[in-house]
Amino acid sequence: MKLLFDQNISQRLVEKLKDEFPGSAHVKDFGLQSADDEIIWNLAKGQGFTIVSKDSDFHQRSFLLGPPPKVIWIRRGNSSTLAIEKILRVHVKDILLFHDDRKAAFLVLS
Repeated sequence: MKLLFDQNISQRLVEKLKDEFPGSAHVKDFGLQSADDEIIWNLAKGQGFTIVSKDSDFHQRSFLLGPPPKVIWIRRGNSSTLAIEKILRVHVKDILLFHDDRKAAFLVLS
């Protein structure tokens, strides 16, 4: 399972979480740190990524359009990279179940 981290989440998580989520990337890796949500959405859809964001825009888009791509919404205010890494590690099993659920469009983690 590959994650695509939005600009509001540290690019360092790609390296930190490669053991759990190999092949993951950050929007900066594609030069999309300032891109609009539709471009990021289409990239994730076309390349099989699940979007990880702290922004509710992708959550709302998932309601309207459904998967793919799937969206993981980190509902946590100002958080360190370590805190977000811990959230994702604690919920690895939930994330993998979410990935395998064909009907699920988004997962909220906090």
